[in-house]
Amino acid sequence: MNRLLIVDDSLVMRSRIARLCASGAVGGIEIAGQAANGLEAIEVARRITPDCVTMDLTMPEMDGEACIAELAGLLPEARILVVSALSDKATALRAIKKGAHGFVHKPFSDAQLAAALKELMQ
Repeated sequence: MNRLLIVDDSLVMRSRIARLCASGAVGGIEIAGQAANGLEAIEVARRITPDCVTMDLTMPEMDGEACIAELAGLLPEARILVVSALSDKATALRAIKKGAHGFVHKPFSDAQLAAALKELMQ
């Protein structure tokens, strides 16, 4: 069972991702934790050691790019999926260079997110 950490400053978005995973649309995944910003994500990740992470980029305290770099050093085995409204290629490439493994643009359908999470876990 893959342990997922959901990182997004929007409670609505965290709830949507959690609900999708709980529905069984993405098999083999459990919600291990949630965080509202990058600093909180680092604290939670140290405690729960997630296998995969969904990461927003635009957040207070510490943004997603900085958090990805920290998590990649802290948990090199963890797979990180960026889920962001920032859709330019330069942003996606920077996130991947820092350690992200995939990118889903907001708004997205449940099917798009489920497919991205399944691919992330392979």
